[in-house]
Amino acid sequence: MNIVVVGHVDHGKSTVIGRLLADTNSLPEGKLEQVKATCAKNAKPFEYAFLLDALKDEQSQGITIDSARCFFKTKKRDYIIIDAPGHIEFLKNMVTGAAHAEAAFLVIDAKEGIRENSKRHGYLVSLLGIDQVVVLVNKLDLVDYDKGVFDKIKEEYTAFLRELKVEPISFVPVSAFYGDNIAERSKNTPWYKGGTVLDELDALKKQAIAENLPFRFPVQDIYKFTQENDDRRIVAGTVESGSIKRGDKVTFLPSYKESTVKSVEAFNVPEKETAAAGEAIGFTLSTQVYIRPGELMVKSRDLMPKVSSRFKANIFWVGRDPLVKDKKYKLKLAAMRTTVKLVDIINVLDASELSTVSNKEQVDRHDVAECVFEAARPIAFDLVSDVETMGRIVIVDNYEIAGGGIILESLTSEDSILKKHIEEREYLWEKGAVSADERETKFGHKSKFIVFTGCEEGTEQKVREIAKAAEEYLFKNKYKVYYLGLSSFLRGIDSDGKDREEHIRRLGELARIFTDSGQIFITTVYGLYDYEVEKLKLLNKPNEILVINVGDSNFHKFKVNARLSKDDSTGAAIKKVLSLLKKEEIIIEYYL
Repeated sequence: MNIVVVGHVDHGKSTVIGRLLADTNSLPEGKLEQVKATCAKNAKPFEYAFLLDALKDEQSQGITIDSARCFFKTKKRDYIIIDAPGHIEFLKNMVTGAAHAEAAFLVIDAKEGIRENSKRHGYLVSLLGIDQVVVLVNKLDLVDYDKGVFDKIKEEYTAFLRELKVEPISFVPVSAFYGDNIAERSKNTPWYKGGTVLDELDALKKQAIAENLPFRFPVQDIYKFTQENDDRRIVAGTVESGSIKRGDKVTFLPSYKESTVKSVEAFNVPEKETAAAGEAIGFTLSTQVYIRPGELMVKSRDLMPKVSSRFKANIFWVGRDPLVKDKKYKLKLAAMRTTVKLVDIINVLDASELSTVSNKEQVDRHDVAECVFEAARPIAFDLVSDVETMGRIVIVDNYEIAGGGIILESLTSEDSILKKHIEEREYLWEKGAVSADERETKFGHKSKFIVFTGCEEGTEQKVREIAKAAEEYLFKNKYKVYYLGLSSFLRGIDSDGKDREEHIRRLGELARIFTDSGQIFITTVYGLYDYEVEKLKLLNKPNEILVINVGDSNFHKFKVNARLSKDDSTGAAIKKVLSLLKKEEIIIEYYL
């Protein structure tokens, strides 16, 4: 069972853990004596916290910088105790440490009382969905084990946690340095009738078994084997929740590709029929489907996750720079990575005072905010209330973790950032003196953006050959046509583009210029998905797009304008393309 210990800096979290380990003989043999000898050698007072703070810079400053983990065992079960940092500058390390905790021990100094970080940590525990909370009122020896001091802290902090909808299990009066109420009841607190820290640990309830939840399998990678006639294609990752067996029908999101589990693959184990939550595993499928790492594999008959590019989330921001609108950030959700932008700040919460600030234009460091985000592409996720692990997100700014939070609601994409951009672009578009009708008459054809695509293995070169042959035919017949391969695009005007979403956006903007000039613009984009072709359509507005697919496609809802067989000769394919262009009246045939 994972337990996180949090609290304000110097309130004694590491000391609580160190004392607990020492009093239950859980330390390696000689460890306690070694640390005491080191302290004596350096003329430094011994602290039980030194048993955990192994890093030199931590010991020299007396603060926990990173989350330290230790393994601990009672007669009831095994534990992983996480000592999370309390200093305000290391709150993001605390979030990382607490992410997988099933319960939290909040430590408050009896003499200092409830501090700002005591409240921040309380909010973070709530934000991470930890509903089992035990509060340890530490250093009671500094206030002469005064029951009145303990009762006051208990009353104030209980009221605070209740505002966060967290009901503390208990409050325990302790003096970690002297071992009061850590492993044994203390004679110094005769007025306290509850259990020790050790008792409270063993009384905690284990979380509901993740196997009983809907099946969620984030795809980490796809491995293909070729040696010794091994033609397996294994979809690999870790099962976040639920279970699955051979023969189950599965759906991949957001692509909506479907297949059936053919086999369950694991390294150096007997043949498996099933897989369950927590297993790092692989699957082969009965029908091969083209999917990317980051997709979410689910059982087709289970409760489906949400699929959207917009969502509402609670975010705790720890970045050096504030969270602002119109800036690109990296979103991480399980194995998925994509670009995301802040769309709206609904409200910002002062975590220390629990006061709400409306109409704020940015989320500052250590703020908690309810926000609306828009991803560059649709993503599959669960609300944190349905499947907790698939509702937790991390936001990265400039290669550093800057925020973490939970998804509260899936939103529609009717007022997307892209649509607003196109409206503004078209409003400001400065046209020349030559009209579209004049260009059409002069050139003898309409403008058009033609995209050739496909996803079937071995067809990428075929797609390019057909697209180039179409350009060659049209050019020789005196049509204004231009082919631009995506590879040329990426090494030319898009050399600074860092991801596929940005490549698609810039290609769409370029198509808008080509088609506005009256030309037929041809390109190939291999492995197009519904949302990508919809983005190209939007970006090319008010001009039109034709999509021609070769072989299998990735499309779930989008209807292509023409389908070509991968077995078609180039000549046969061009005839079908020309037939389509005539049907769409792009090539206009005049008769006298």
